[in-house]
Amino acid sequence: MSVGIIDFGGQYTHLIARRCRGLGYRSVVVPFFSNIDDEIEKENIRALIISGGPRSVDEEEMFARVAIKVVEKAKRGIPVLGICFGHQLIAYVMGGRVEKRVKSEFGETKVNVMTNDTLFDGVPSVFTAWMSHNDTVTSLPEDLVVLAISENNAIAAFRHRELPIYGVQFHPEVAHTEHGLNILSNFLSKVAGLTPTWNPTSAIDEIINEIRAKYPTGNALVAVSGGVDSITTAVVMLKALGPDRVHVLFIDTGLMREGEADFVRNALAEIGFKNIHIVDASQRFIRALKGVSDPEEKRRVIAEKFKEVFEEAIENLEKNYGKFIVFGQGTIYPDRIESGKAGAGSTKIKSHHNVVMESLRGVAMVEPLAEFYKDEVRVIATHLGVPSRIVNRHPFPGPGLAVRILGEIDEDKLRIIKKATQIVEEILVEEGLYDKLWQAFPVLLPVKSVGVKGDSRAYGYIISLRAVESVDAMTASFAKLPWELLSKIASRIVSEIPEVVRVVYDVTNKPPATIEYE
Repeated sequence: MSVGIIDFGGQYTHLIARRCRGLGYRSVVVPFFSNIDDEIEKENIRALIISGGPRSVDEEEMFARVAIKVVEKAKRGIPVLGICFGHQLIAYVMGGRVEKRVKSEFGETKVNVMTNDTLFDGVPSVFTAWMSHNDTVTSLPEDLVVLAISENNAIAAFRHRELPIYGVQFHPEVAHTEHGLNILSNFLSKVAGLTPTWNPTSAIDEIINEIRAKYPTGNALVAVSGGVDSITTAVVMLKALGPDRVHVLFIDTGLMREGEADFVRNALAEIGFKNIHIVDASQRFIRALKGVSDPEEKRRVIAEKFKEVFEEAIENLEKNYGKFIVFGQGTIYPDRIESGKAGAGSTKIKSHHNVVMESLRGVAMVEPLAEFYKDEVRVIATHLGVPSRIVNRHPFPGPGLAVRILGEIDEDKLRIIKKATQIVEEILVEEGLYDKLWQAFPVLLPVKSVGVKGDSRAYGYIISLRAVESVDAMTASFAKLPWELLSKIASRIVSEIPEVVRVVYDVTNKPPATIEYE
């Protein structure tokens, strides 16, 4: 049995799916323009959740048609929960009124539960929830009853008097909502009556068997970067096809951590790969990026150069090993979401290096991790025997340090950011904090500041330190690191990197900021 999340293009759609899976319920994302009846039958869907979205309920007639069909499913015993836009859409098609508020609700908002209901079992009468909406439900039809209101006196939750239909204006799937998982669990277990049976390790075992069955012969290629996503992808292909058929390729762009090529070579050999290929193309990437300062242009240039170098590498490898029939890529859910590919019209935030690679040659593409979030990938990696030093490694952007140098890139700036990165990671490991953080890294800002070094005036770069706590990268909170630790990091950076005179600490959460700066 599955939970179906009807995707109206919200940035958190797949986070809803992740939360359901984290609670033990298999979940599938269904674009709103799909044939809902077919999806329910094919996926054995026994509960429906309507996602948030960037549009208004009356922008397209199809929105209402889909919601009406979903309400019909509730009449046949399939419980329905609307979240944010989904909450508004259900109210709208059932005769309620949805209007734009003079004052929008964004961020943490107090919610007051007005009446006892199964959905709020175990939830206090007042809790903090994450809101993100301009439109709001201003009145409900007779069949719907208010369950909760926000501190701004807006309808925050409702239910149908007889049918298993619920709506919540807030986002229970976002970590900033207190008791959000409890609310989702109440809906899935107590309202829908589902039993939690799903876990990522059984899912990846099925994927491995599918890959093995689909590609019984021929060689496979996986491009690896040194991160847990790409290396776990390679290990999935290794388990499916065996060491003789799987080739791994690492392209040194010059934009990686210091010593990355040696780290990757040694790690892959330890895991059991036989066909390891390292290509040093660092000078080609640095030359291509000369004069480029716009972040999207950086990503485009890197993706195009990567494709060029990669195709040359394939050509050379195929001369010795024959044609590759399949390419394994380490795309995960957040990559797809932030690239605007994750379903029904989600708003694009930034291009992702992994996703841009999809146009590469005519080789079949396999993305075994494309339905998993980072924490699930780590569970899978451990299950498959990936060494812990890779499993616990912090996420690293596809374009590498190019997006941690704001503005134009040159070799001097790369040297600075590589050294700063090394210092930050060394200190966090020494202090036992590295594995407790989702990510921690320095960013070289495109401005200079006056300082004093050796009793003389200095004019040098500013480093911004970013450290966040998260479980899935969809939302993140800045890490409240000890002042003594921050002072130690700053002292080493300005002492060991002559070009840097100032270190600042970023205390912005996601949202509104993204984790990376570019």
